[in-house]
Amino acid sequence: MTGDPGVDAVIAQWAAEREQTAEEQEISRITSAWLAEAPQPSPGIPGQRARSGARGWKPVESADPDYLDAMRARLPGVPLELLVAAAGWWQMLGDVSEAEKWWDAGISPLDQRALDYRAAGLAPSDLSRRLGPMTVLQHLRRGSAPAWCVARLARQQKAS
Repeated sequence: MTGDPGVDAVIAQWAAEREQTAEEQEISRITSAWLAEAPQPSPGIPGQRARSGARGWKPVESADPDYLDAMRARLPGVPLELLVAAAGWWQMLGDVSEAEKWWDAGISPLDQRALDYRAAGLAPSDLSRRLGPMTVLQHLRRGSAPAWCVARLARQQKAS
């Protein structure tokens, strides 16, 4: 579906979880109703709750509509709930144009590993650079640590 076997496995698992028996659906419904009745804690850092309370916090939308539109265009067959969850994480990367750079570099919109790659210091343009016989993206897909790739790129740049 997306071309990345890891992301395709997540989509398949998500779809399988949605195919529940009637009994499992009833259990989920009862659980959800029970959890909805439980008292909800005030949002925020505990030390701030006493001063601001729930009135001091603005509700946050789970996903920016611009992200959802961009993700729908790239992944037309993926269910909306999965897109909303993924878009919520991708919003942390920045604006839609930066997320699209990651997508164009080979990271699926449903692949949250880009957050780890970015935190390690990689940029979308780094994914196509070569480290030996493979690109950085190929190394990452084979399980290499993002920090290792960053260190190799830095060493490679010093040698140039």
